[in-house]
Amino acid sequence: MCLFAIRAGAQTSLKQVLPRIVITADPELDDNNSLIRFLLYSCDMQIEGLIYASSGYHWKGDGKGTKWFVPGREYARFGLDTCPCESWRWAKNERFINNAVEAYEKVYPNLKVHNPDYPAPDELRSKIRYGNIEFDGDISKDSPGSDLIKSLMLDDKPGALYIAAWGGQSTIARALKSIHDQYEFTTGWDEIRRKISRKVVLLPSGDQDDTYSTYIKPEWPDIDYRQFSCGPNYSYGAQLGAKQEDSIYLTSTWMKENVSDRGPLGSLYRVWGDGKQMVKGDIMDYFGIAGHSNDELKKMGYVVWMPVQQKGSWLGEGDDHTFMNMLGNGLRGYEAGYFGGWGGREAGKKAASDFSFSVSGDTSASALVNTLSTLNIQLNQSAKELAYPNFFPQAQRDFAARLKWSVTAQYINANHEPVVKIEGPMSILAYAGEKIRLNGVVSDPDGNAVSVKWWQFQVGSYPNKVVISNPTSAQTEILIPKDAEGGQTIHFILEATDNGTPALTRYQRIIIIVKNK
Repeated sequence: MCLFAIRAGAQTSLKQVLPRIVITADPELDDNNSLIRFLLYSCDMQIEGLIYASSGYHWKGDGKGTKWFVPGREYARFGLDTCPCESWRWAKNERFINNAVEAYEKVYPNLKVHNPDYPAPDELRSKIRYGNIEFDGDISKDSPGSDLIKSLMLDDKPGALYIAAWGGQSTIARALKSIHDQYEFTTGWDEIRRKISRKVVLLPSGDQDDTYSTYIKPEWPDIDYRQFSCGPNYSYGAQLGAKQEDSIYLTSTWMKENVSDRGPLGSLYRVWGDGKQMVKGDIMDYFGIAGHSNDELKKMGYVVWMPVQQKGSWLGEGDDHTFMNMLGNGLRGYEAGYFGGWGGREAGKKAASDFSFSVSGDTSASALVNTLSTLNIQLNQSAKELAYPNFFPQAQRDFAARLKWSVTAQYINANHEPVVKIEGPMSILAYAGEKIRLNGVVSDPDGNAVSVKWWQFQVGSYPNKVVISNPTSAQTEILIPKDAEGGQTIHFILEATDNGTPALTRYQRIIIIVKNK
């Protein structure tokens, strides 16, 4: 029999192999915000690439006067008739990724105090590349970004290579096409194809330039393509239909105290009415303009597709779901798409498609607002129906803590997450009807009090609830239901939350595999 122990003391290092990840991003303002959060978690991942990408919303052009037009794109909606054009919503000398890394460099000495695993700024800078940014959906030639992704796909490092697409997927598609073109008629082609299909995991924010549907899916159908739903809503308009317990983390008061006023990274982060634009004169980017109503902004020539919110409040981080399951918070969300975590879970292709929405060429701005509001309500309702935990408060408090680290030079002056461990293996074989006891060890590096609870994460293949005896006590006992069948899995989470400011939460997941009798 094992006993559950809670111990206060020095932080225990739980070293693990960090997931390898590449970020491809276009210069949308919520990509900028997601990137700031991502860099604050760079100690949790092995960052292999930070790559500028194009999309149906942003592309640079070739600088030679070539005009581009794809039917149904943003520039053909809302009554606009501005393209064919030489570029679309791309700033001259665009460098938003570089700007974020430079802000990170300013706070790196502080971040290292709180976690020594933060990568050096020069290491991050060495991963920056420009991808296929000239025209959206163009995979006709290689780019520095596609070359980097190609080399990563072909290397022999163990484990998965996660590639997040915050914009279009043309740079990723070009890397795959270059491999295809180089090796298709060689004796090693079949093995290379199998290797990449096993290795690459795509983490998309939709198919923003159609290259997944037109190239990647037809030519590389076995690549793992994870679309998450059910989890926290980090997107534009998260305020619309937000749960009451989430709303406080979206207000201007909370954002100012915990984000906007927190040093170089906080000042780079976009909020409503902040006076900024990603591209000067961009008629789609009215978010930084304060003091005007929706109608007034329309008269000023802006395309108002979402209602104006309170100055200083949450604007959006629409790409967070692609990497929030990569974090080392103990939920192990990156190990399988259905495991779930702070980024949501992969609930199947049908479930993922249920919450996608397209914009036709004649969609009005008011219709878009209604669609966005309805989508947010549906996401929240779905999470409730599937009994998916509400991780948003924990994620926001954790984000706030890391921004606090970035401006705090002494370890003692900030809060740090508790350390959680379940003794023994993380997967256990058990018979139906068998009683098992679980033993966890929890400590807090700051000496804070820590509350614990065990709960069932209903993502396993056993469909019913399991009774956990005294889930908040020092000793926890679980009876595997008699109706559980051989091969079914049951996921249990040990959750620990400290009483620091802000309160921080960590987890450990243990999986019970039911044995055949």
